[in-house]
Amino acid sequence: MLLYDTGSTLREGEEIRAQAQSLLGRRVTHIALSHPHFDHVLGTAAFPGTQVYGAVGMAGLMKSGADDLHASAVRHGVSENDAAEAVGALVAPHHEVRGERTLDLGGGRQVLLANVGPAHSGHDLAVLVPGSPTVVLCGDLVEESGEPQAGGDAVPSRWPAALDRLLALGGEDAVYVPGHGAVVDAAFVREQRDQLAVLPHSPEGMGGAPSGVS
Repeated sequence: MLLYDTGSTLREGEEIRAQAQSLLGRRVTHIALSHPHFDHVLGTAAFPGTQVYGAVGMAGLMKSGADDLHASAVRHGVSENDAAEAVGALVAPHHEVRGERTLDLGGGRQVLLANVGPAHSGHDLAVLVPGSPTVVLCGDLVEESGEPQAGGDAVPSRWPAALDRLLALGGEDAVYVPGHGAVVDAAFVREQRDQLAVLPHSPEGMGGAPSGVS
């Protein structure tokens, strides 16, 4: 079973692991990390023995930027102890994706990992899950619960192209799962893409959040 992102702390990761086991009756064997912000990666150590995937360059960034992850987590409300515990057990991707990679989950089930960044961050990884309907896991490239957030590691000038790539992968009938908020359709993604295309091409111009969050 593949999990996309692992939460902000080891406790959150453990809760996600228990929920997945309860709902599906299987253990998580693969993890895809959407981007290297604390609220998406710090629960990974709660899944021992899994194979972890991220966009190329993400592993080195997480290892060298552990202090930044800790600071960002604390700045956004994670307790000092929880942040230190999660960063101390930090798990960076074992496998890095350049372009696209088909991942075999067994039982005839495959998913497509697509490195579509830089955009929201310098290392954005989306997942295409074939089916009826097709599902596209977007990470924070798509935001439903609020305006798209751009931290210091965002590349706003490339963001519209990343959303074009998501739309090309999923098509008109796919379900798109944002990093925050409810699932959306292709029309929503296209509208957000058009909004981003006319915004100033800097994180400051987008009213961005600090690097390492969202």
